[in-house]
Amino acid sequence: MPSPTMAFRPHLLAAAILLASPLASVAADAVRDYQLPAAPLASTLNRIAAEAGISLSIDPALASGRNAHAVQGRYDGLGALRQALEGTGLELVENASGSYSVRPLPKDTLAMGATTVSAAQEDPEGPTVGYVATRTMTGTKTDSSILETPKSISVATREQMQDRAALNLDDAVRYMPGTVAGSYGSDTRSDWLRVRGFKPTQFLDGLPMATGVYANPKLDTWDLERVAVLRGPASSVYGQTPPGGLLDMVSLRPQAEQANAVQLQAGNYNHKQINFDSTGPLDDQGKLLYRVSGVVRDSNTQVDHIPDKRYNIAPSLTWNIDDDTRLTFLSQFTRDDTGITTQFLPLKGTKYDAPFGDISHHKNLGDPDWEHYDRTTYWLGYSFEHRLNDVWQFRQNLRYMKNDLSFDAITPTTLYAGSPPVVTDDGTISRMSTSTEEDVTQFVVDNNFQADFATGDLKHTLLLGLDHNRSNTNYLSIFGFGVPPSNVINPVYGQPIVRPPRSSAFYDYDQKTFQTGAYIQDQIALDHWRLTLGGRQDWVHTGTKFHNAGNATNSESDQKFSGNAAISYVFDSGVAPYLSYAESFQPSSGADVTSTSSFKPTEGKQWELGVKYQPPGSDTLLTAAVYDLRQKNVTVSDNVGGVSVTSQTGEVKVTGLELEANSNLTENLKLIGSYSYTDTEVRKGQYDGNHLQLIPRNQASLWADYTWHAGVLDGFGVGYGIRYVGDTYGDQANTFDGYAGSYTLSDAAVHYDLGKLDNSLKGASVAVNASNLFNKDYISTCDGYYCYYGDQRKVVASLTYKW
Repeated sequence: MPSPTMAFRPHLLAAAILLASPLASVAADAVRDYQLPAAPLASTLNRIAAEAGISLSIDPALASGRNAHAVQGRYDGLGALRQALEGTGLELVENASGSYSVRPLPKDTLAMGATTVSAAQEDPEGPTVGYVATRTMTGTKTDSSILETPKSISVATREQMQDRAALNLDDAVRYMPGTVAGSYGSDTRSDWLRVRGFKPTQFLDGLPMATGVYANPKLDTWDLERVAVLRGPASSVYGQTPPGGLLDMVSLRPQAEQANAVQLQAGNYNHKQINFDSTGPLDDQGKLLYRVSGVVRDSNTQVDHIPDKRYNIAPSLTWNIDDDTRLTFLSQFTRDDTGITTQFLPLKGTKYDAPFGDISHHKNLGDPDWEHYDRTTYWLGYSFEHRLNDVWQFRQNLRYMKNDLSFDAITPTTLYAGSPPVVTDDGTISRMSTSTEEDVTQFVVDNNFQADFATGDLKHTLLLGLDHNRSNTNYLSIFGFGVPPSNVINPVYGQPIVRPPRSSAFYDYDQKTFQTGAYIQDQIALDHWRLTLGGRQDWVHTGTKFHNAGNATNSESDQKFSGNAAISYVFDSGVAPYLSYAESFQPSSGADVTSTSSFKPTEGKQWELGVKYQPPGSDTLLTAAVYDLRQKNVTVSDNVGGVSVTSQTGEVKVTGLELEANSNLTENLKLIGSYSYTDTEVRKGQYDGNHLQLIPRNQASLWADYTWHAGVLDGFGVGYGIRYVGDTYGDQANTFDGYAGSYTLSDAAVHYDLGKLDNSLKGASVAVNASNLFNKDYISTCDGYYCYYGDQRKVVASLTYKW
């Protein structure tokens, strides 16, 4: 007998199509959610009036050649009509009979109407004021209200990231619920994130990013407008995502108004960095807009002899072809020169006392004369939008990405398989080498049609999409065990080290993955009710050639339907409770330890019950959610004999509670806060009953920024944050060797607008930011073989000039 869930899933797609079919039209004049893009004025006004039951007359001569302003948000019928007229030079007037008509605005009010247009609607891919985003494309691929979207979504706005001096994605998401950052401590190579227990898929501008085993892009927040975290499955729209969720980042895009910024940074560890950004029109008509941002960094790290150098540039160009068509080219190039700041330190001297004392945070146990870590990432793509008529619009996002990585590294090793690294009483330690070459190329395209229409009292935003993703990964990893020993107190550099031949490679394969997905989603509004139904069918083929196994080949073909259903009710008080069910499906890149089989796709499902609250007239969003999610074929990594080995367990269960607050509380005070309770359990497999790796049961955080706008302190501001991370297990076996205790860290900032000091300095500001303010020593993770120190205190002073 099939389970209720199994019986429920196949009907989601059919239900979405059925509810999109025409029904009898019934007029209603009530507050409702509008999602009308800019379109010809007459058709937009007539549509609103018909749906709201308002008698409206329009002089065709007045409407001719005019476009309505976008109407996106909650309005009654008259409010929606007035919003559509914003910036058109026309106004709505009531006639003596109770009907309405449109007339030209008096000349002295035209300028006032124009000034309100920019504040009327938040662009989900554009700038946000303060810490509170109200709209997003994340999770639905449509411009949607976060309050009315029945999913858990957190957004780090650009202003928030800059106030906290977030230099990378780990920094950007540290204050979000259900999200673990810096899982392996200080690491300049990658962002080690977990969302609801799982490594999230990273999306940029709505498209998945190419990832490999080590060759993963590490984005710079300076090039981003916002970073959103969607918690929970989203495969019914995105396809290849884990049940925990995804990161959805939005690149800086060209703006119609000229603006420029340069920022100079200096900090400890000899940190020096220049950030730049310039945007504006290229022609008088504003049809061509440009933007160029970038980062140049020359820095050391908390580990001796390991640099953190970056050269980055991100050009983009928007072509406003006509009122209904826009094409934006997006590109980026990044070159990194760094190393392994995690260091893979032995348990003895970190977690456990040793005769030689504690191993310093700064000791490099490798050999800077031999090691290197070079990564080059670049991509080129575009975002195309075209409105076909007042109902349909078409979007296409496309990108080609390439990520090349080459590194030689030395880490402590074990004397025999299954044991931690052994350190003698005088600090002598055995070592091994890892030599890796990896390149990942990806082509991905997403096409969708969106229709906004009504069937009787039901208002629909229907999405029909087809996407394709193909990637090719060449991965070579060679381990060498003939490396001379060193000393954890007095490291020895310059010793003879030989890279083993390719014939001894542990991993050496070429893997190609092709994925195609077709999806449908209907967001339905009925008065205060919101219903979302969606379904997607994925087809995936993975082919792998194992060069280290006589060119043996393995081929996997999979197909899977993923569904989603959610319902919410939006009260006039700003309270919006919701219930959702969602599924995930994720092809797994890589190969098993035998190097003869590809990993199976993972499958997940989740139930979530939540509530959101946005007090009317406020700039505050409060959310709470409880959830229960399961995943099969979970991919996990473990250290066996000093070698990182990846395998798949049977099934895991994650349940939890998440609370979040984001608020521009007053003109002076902005704050964010969160709490998470996450309970994880392996349900099947070798480690049945254990907790998942790297996931604390409890996390909490709070950040506040207060800026004076009057008086003697006008222009001066301070920020302070506190983060608590509970204890974790870093190994699948949940041994004490893999246990890391909880820790609490503080961050702080001071900043001053120099233009308040003297008008000649308008546009200039200074700031000083400190993370781990009190320089707390803590171990971020232990995995049973190694321990990883967390970030030491980082202080960055910045001088910014905008004009």
